[in-house]
Amino acid sequence: MTCDALVIGGGPAGLAAAEALLAAGRNVTLAEAKPSLARKLLMAGKSGLNLTKSEAAETFLAAYGDAAPNLAPMLTAFGPQEVQSWATDLGQPLFTGSTGRVFPTAMKASPLLRAWLARLTAQGLELRTRWRWTDWRHPEFIFDTPDGPRTITPKFTVLALGGASWARLGSDGQWAGMLQNAGIPLAPFRPSNAGLQIPWSAHMARHFGAPLKNVTFRAGPYTSRGEAVISARGLEGGGLYPLTPTLRDGAPLRLDLAPDLTTAQVTDRLNRAGPRQSLSNTLRKALSLTPAAQAVLQECARPLPRDAAALAAVIKDLTVPHDGVRPLDEAISTAGGVPFAALDKSLMLRSHPGVFCAGEMLDWEAPTGGYLLTACMATGFWAGRHAATFATAEA
Repeated sequence: MTCDALVIGGGPAGLAAAEALLAAGRNVTLAEAKPSLARKLLMAGKSGLNLTKSEAAETFLAAYGDAAPNLAPMLTAFGPQEVQSWATDLGQPLFTGSTGRVFPTAMKASPLLRAWLARLTAQGLELRTRWRWTDWRHPEFIFDTPDGPRTITPKFTVLALGGASWARLGSDGQWAGMLQNAGIPLAPFRPSNAGLQIPWSAHMARHFGAPLKNVTFRAGPYTSRGEAVISARGLEGGGLYPLTPTLRDGAPLRLDLAPDLTTAQVTDRLNRAGPRQSLSNTLRKALSLTPAAQAVLQECARPLPRDAAALAAVIKDLTVPHDGVRPLDEAISTAGGVPFAALDKSLMLRSHPGVFCAGEMLDWEAPTGGYLLTACMATGFWAGRHAATFATAEA
């Protein structure tokens, strides 16, 4: 069968591409391997859907690291303000937290997704769920469907296939083999926004599930202030995730357990505590270290130095031994995928005119906090708009 515009992948990037194509007057068929759309988005929204982050444009863009120059045009066209306008246009009121993170008032992804799908369906989107892309004989795309194999020959295509984490939700990275067979170079998948594997001793078991709050995390050139949770497998949480790029390469993790005090101030408070108090009480009263923070301190630096200045130095720069980040499928997102060098400025594959790529399947990464979803949507809208323009020029 033939079709006008084909979008493969029903996550935020694919839906954004479909919306842009529909707005340009194209007939759009969207194929999704799973029985329902945007499963990863729905999972992320269970704990509060962080849509984007309200901050200065330069600060926002810097979160994308080396990929920032490539993503800049897309994030300029569809950035934090555009995300917010898009959501409110769908009837979803928003609020901005104290850190600048923007959430739907409902806090869930499901009302927003329902409204989005209703709008797209009303605009004529043809959905094909349980359609798994299995082969590519350009310009033909072959799918395994509930009714058997189906071949589609579209005028142009947007691929929005996700990364390679959370395979159970659809991002399994199996598309990589087909692109490589077509001669498209790929950067290897690597975990991003991943927990850290730490071989805790048995003494840490009673602290599993406890948060490390008000801590500065450091690894290589990266610094992040926030929170992480102690788990049986190590540490995980938003304060830690921005360090993934260097932690996965073996950089040591260092903690500042008293980030609001200088080393001299910590030393002074320890000296003023007096010798009669236990060390635990001294750390709690003088420095407000929680039992969880004290446990990590003891775990990683026992026996602690008796000298106040030496102990202060450890508290301000505690090295935490680790065994690397959690496996790829347990990561929130992935680095790697289609390199920007394989694409032109419209996100079209240089080697395959009429085939565009968007979302997490591109080789970029960013920390959690609204950056991931914003860039997925921005690249989706960008690819969809340029695909429509390409089709018009080809007509």
